Amino acid sequence: MKQQILKIHPADNVLVALADLAAGEEINYDGVTVHTVDAIPAKHKLALEPIPAGGIITMYGVLVGKAQSDIPIGGLLSTSNVKHAANSTYLTSDQQVSWNQPNVSTWQNRTFNGYHRTDGSVGTANYWLVVPMVFCENRNIEVMQEALLKPLGYGRKKTYETKAQQLIDRIRSGAAVEEVLYTEVNANDAAGNSGKVFPNVDGIKFLSHTGGCGGIRQDAITLCGLLAGYITHPNVAGATVLSLGCQNAQVSILQQEIAKRSPGFSKPLYILDQQTIGRESDMIEQAIRQTLAGLMQANQVTRTPAPLNKLTIGLECGGSDGFSGISANPAIGYTSDLLVALGGSVILAEFPELCGVEQNLVDRCTDKANAERFAHLIHNYSQRAEEVGSGFDMNPSPGNIKDGLITDAIKSAGAAKKGGTSPVVDVLDYPEKVTKPGLNLLCTPGNDVESTTAEVGSGANVVLFTTGLGTPTGNPIAPVVKISSNSRLYQKMNDIIDINTGTIIEGEESIEQAGSRILDYVIQVASGETEVSAVRHGQDDFIPWKRGVSL
Repeated sequence: MKQQILKIHPADNVLVALADLAAGEEINYDGVTVHTVDAIPAKHKLALEPIPAGGIITMYGVLVGKAQSDIPIGGLLSTSNVKHAANSTYLTSDQQVSWNQPNVSTWQNRTFNGYHRTDGSVGTANYWLVVPMVFCENRNIEVMQEALLKPLGYGRKKTYETKAQQLIDRIRSGAAVEEVLYTEVNANDAAGNSGKVFPNVDGIKFLSHTGGCGGIRQDAITLCGLLAGYITHPNVAGATVLSLGCQNAQVSILQQEIAKRSPGFSKPLYILDQQTIGRESDMIEQAIRQTLAGLMQANQVTRTPAPLNKLTIGLECGGSDGFSGISANPAIGYTSDLLVALGGSVILAEFPELCGVEQNLVDRCTDKANAERFAHLIHNYSQRAEEVGSGFDMNPSPGNIKDGLITDAIKSAGAAKKGGTSPVVDVLDYPEKVTKPGLNLLCTPGNDVESTTAEVGSGANVVLFTTGLGTPTGNPIAPVVKISSNSRLYQKMNDIIDINTGTIIEGEESIEQAGSRILDYVIQVASGETEVSAVRHGQDDFIPWKRGVSL
């Protein structure tokens, strides 16, 4: 019989429903008989013991809330009887970190086929970038995109355009409303990238954005740092940069940020200044010529074997549910531990979603400086949110709450599982670059796209993205592997989900087995052998964070 409930940590005083439970149902757990007082939807929590008003609620072994009213044994935890609460953080005088590494003998001699760069990094893809320094250049970016993509064989399949055209033709022929609404249409347009002019280049990516001018100077410097992170990224062969000339985000700042991240930078880089060149048509023609010349150079690089320690994995969750913290997140946490043991790097971000587990991460920092920096960054972030009338406690979305994540601490305790158990080797502020192998903490919002954009800008050449509700988020230059926390989502949205970890909930495999399976999949993706759904759909989400309050 399938297990109906789960106690995550021995210290917890709540249980997680793994299946819908009816009111009055008898549940036996570890010698304790519980009769459900309410109907408990799957993914939600019920009290394992009576919890009085003001009493603490413990889950994942940490404080995640306080009861607003008496909650009887077997009672449903909800936003009406529970409020957010989290433990305070303190620093120790000495950081003593120990870690039981997983057995990595299976992967010790494994490699992936990647693109080797002169700075020693290895890409999992090979892209050319076209980057505007300021939003004023977005139109020119669009003109270049229209001019280059289709002729070079990077045009996307026109599935929906073809379907729409068929329906329009039927309307012109006098079709009734019911026919337009309900009759089938087929799209067999095979237009795609099979005829690429540059077979070793995965594509040209155009990073349009709304920044570069206005705002504060810190915004301009931060944007230049992020763009430099993409230009120097191992998945990028080179870039064409369009500048208006008068914006706050000056080319000189971009060049300084590039040098900071890659002192011996040697990739092809073409910079065009519209106010210097003059006519728009002259600028775009030069940009097209230089981009084509850059693509010719990029095409000379081919995939060759690389050790797994050249992988840097970003860890992300979005559209989380009550199962995320017990299936998908701990599964990629084990993947993270495996990669760290192999000498690779991982990035745990989304600081608003670490609320309540700060002490665990502080204790895992390998030195006091990193512990202090993490505590300082997350405290300041929380304070800024409170100053504008928000706070980390307002982080759970309506979808999160509906599916069992009723406080930020519950959400955060599950989200932090993505980071596994390895020591924290570095703490980075956005948009700093990862330079150390091991687990890195990166200050970003919880917003899916802002955080994923930041992780890739800091060096992630693959992103593992867990979801319980479904989200199509991708990235222009790094493959984003979508992992479902439950089998129902995987079956329902299998066009955007790559891996299912609902098998953990169903008792078909352990967290360690799922995490190992995910690492094998990452190696295939990194080698270009498997195309993830986000890449197949052209999901090129790119949103720079302006360092304002974003949860």
